[in-house]
Amino acid sequence: MLLTRLRKFNTLFLFLSEVDNISLVAWSTNTVLLLDNVTVDSSQQAQGNLIPNFFRSIVKAVSVIIPAMNEAEGIGCTLEALPIVELSKLGYSTEVLVVDGCSTDNTLEIARSKGAKIIVEPRRGYGRAYKTGFQNSVGDYIVTMDADGSYPAQQIPQLLDYLVKSDLDLVTTCRLNNLQPGAMSVSHRFGNEILNLFSRVFFRLNLRDTQSGMWVFKRSLLETVGVRSDSMAFSQEFKIRSFQKASCQELPISYIARKGKQKINTFRDGYSNLKSMCGLLRNKETRALVPALGAQQLLAHNVAIPQPNVLQKT
Repeated sequence: MLLTRLRKFNTLFLFLSEVDNISLVAWSTNTVLLLDNVTVDSSQQAQGNLIPNFFRSIVKAVSVIIPAMNEAEGIGCTLEALPIVELSKLGYSTEVLVVDGCSTDNTLEIARSKGAKIIVEPRRGYGRAYKTGFQNSVGDYIVTMDADGSYPAQQIPQLLDYLVKSDLDLVTTCRLNNLQPGAMSVSHRFGNEILNLFSRVFFRLNLRDTQSGMWVFKRSLLETVGVRSDSMAFSQEFKIRSFQKASCQELPISYIARKGKQKINTFRDGYSNLKSMCGLLRNKETRALVPALGAQQLLAHNVAIPQPNVLQKT
């Protein structure tokens, strides 16, 4: 039987052929590998991928997942900024998935022209988009970021390197140390601080920026963290559950003004997030992991809720 399959992982190409055994030749920008007498099991063809386990031990894959909804102004520069070459030099192949929520502009056309894999998800929700992206990705490591050009894609290699060398399960990021002009409104910053405070007090989540949309984590974390929310609260719930069950850390990044119209409504989305967090407090699994605190203890701990007029960019 002759089996031939060609698959492109950016700068990495795999060619598999089988007669009585398999010889694998992997071409990359720097390396040529030849491996003989390897048998590929049918179970290694999940999701249409012929990537044997022995090869995964040599080259690790990174999946960059970007949810998008009418982001024609930002998706192009976001994808162009992805450090594909730098990641390949570090030994990583990269797949880029854009999960589109039925955009009515030319977001899809732009993303497709930049080489991204497109997944159309008609079910609405920020969290729903990420869940769909996770299910359709193959990477050993997963990177999340927005499609509006506000997050520093060039910092992905450093974040990934830190995750691996520190043997962490998740690295999330903090935008508040290096906010560029126009990157975050006063009302948005105020809403973030309220959600950060809620997470610190009720979930003991010691993060400066619970709402950051840029994280890097091991795929294995998905087996540990079961996130229910399909809405904007997905990000905060994911971090709460991850920090409770795995090894995680927060690192600073830069953050610039988004391209295109702002879609987040501070009060509507903030209220929705708080409502979802209250639901977590009622959840038996989460409640078993988090010490229950009442409103009176906010005063006992002398926790002051920040006011908009004292919030300044740092």
